[in-house]
Amino acid sequence: MMKTLHKRMAGTFLVLLLAVFTISAISVLSVSAADNASRLVDGADLLSDSEESDLLYILDEISERQQVDIVVVTVDSTEGVPVGAYADDFYDYNGYGFGDGRDGILLLISMEERDWYISTCGYGITALTDAGREYISGKFVDDLSIGDYAAGFTRFAELCDDFITQANSGEPYDVGNLPQEAFGFAGNLVLAFAVAFIIALIVTGIMKGQLKTVCSQSAADDYMNKDSLHLTKNDDLFLYRNVDRREKKEDDNSGGSKTHTSSSGETHGGGGGKF
Repeated sequence: MMKTLHKRMAGTFLVLLLAVFTISAISVLSVSAADNASRLVDGADLLSDSEESDLLYILDEISERQQVDIVVVTVDSTEGVPVGAYADDFYDYNGYGFGDGRDGILLLISMEERDWYISTCGYGITALTDAGREYISGKFVDDLSIGDYAAGFTRFAELCDDFITQANSGEPYDVGNLPQEAFGFAGNLVLAFAVAFIIALIVTGIMKGQLKTVCSQSAADDYMNKDSLHLTKNDDLFLYRNVDRREKKEDDNSGGSKTHTSSSGETHGGGGGKF
């Protein structure tokens, strides 16, 4: 009887012990999942479910491959907090960034005032300089303006990928070293005007050659009757002098990234605008 009781107590103890370990394991997994914030937070609900899934896959793939977090966050409002400070704090307090430098780039969209802001940290500051940020924004902000958010966010992520790859070569894209534009519509338009101008010169040259009865004269005397003009007085009169003075602007082409310190004490680069 005592043996049976001991066996039951031992069995009960093992069940309780297993339950404790199971609960502990679930708790650990829950904490880990909470610590790993998503690289896409669409708080303003700008994307469909399928667009969110596609964009998150792109953000995760680039981030893991480059070891630099690429993050997109949308909110309805920053609740009175300056958009730059909000972006920096969202990055810091959600634990984004690889390594000791917390390398990463975050794009924040606030719909309240239609603001966009890019916050950079660690290697993100090196890869995306101030000039690079201006270049990238010129490629995706137009998509945001027309409401094509999925295309704009995707373009942002792909450009970050390109800029990080370039920075890994030892020479980041910066002032005087930005990506070369493809020969697109503007180039074709200039070429068309140049060809048309050359053709016009050829045609007018041929027409000019056919005017055999007309020839230009080098001096006005050839168009006047001889001795028909008599000058009675000849003076040189100084009227005025016009001097145009312009201030010479300082050339600020130092490149690189201006940085600041966030409320958590992290160093960030970044900047933004309206869309």
